Amino acid sequence: MHIAIAGNIGSGKTTLTELLAKQYGWEAHFEDVDENPYLNDFYDEMQRWSFNLQIYFLKSRFNQIMEIRNSGKHVVQDRTIFEDAMIFAPNLYDMGLMSERDFKNYCNLFELMSSMVQAPDLLIYLRSSVPTLVNQIQMRGRQYEETIRLDYLKNLNDRYENWVKDYKHGNLLIVDADNIDFLKNPADLNNIVDKVEAKIHGLF
Repeated sequence: MHIAIAGNIGSGKTTLTELLAKQYGWEAHFEDVDENPYLNDFYDEMQRWSFNLQIYFLKSRFNQIMEIRNSGKHVVQDRTIFEDAMIFAPNLYDMGLMSERDFKNYCNLFELMSSMVQAPDLLIYLRSSVPTLVNQIQMRGRQYEETIRLDYLKNLNDRYENWVKDYKHGNLLIVDADNIDFLKNPADLNNIVDKVEAKIHGLF
């Protein structure tokens, strides 16, 4: 069983990944943030480092999916390879932060990789407004995230909504992350677990 958590920067993906993995006793796979050599440079100079960053994430996510497939274990994954290609890279291109040449190169590479991967059995999308995202980003205090632009977050949110609306790769659960606190409120987490259980049992 492969569950993946999708959502914008600061939506709570990592926290929910940890909680669900603990709940089920499954393996958690996290986004490669701390070891990413491009993140600091990217937020300082997005246009210069956008392609490098996205290629790094694409490679990292592809490796994750290969590991998940080969392990045969039940896994909860923080973010999917589809978000990189359908949301983050096109957003950078449309904002003029990635050149057309680099974007086409990226898309061709993703097309090759996507032919070799499978979508998660269940995708959980954490829907969050920009104010919620900003509050979460400020609370976790990552220095390289302090310069994230509001229009960048809003554009990502718009793309997430369009992507989820047409998502047909597998089972989908949408969670309104604005009005819950699954970290501090056990009832909120239990509500999500109940919905996940219903989706999982529907897969068998």
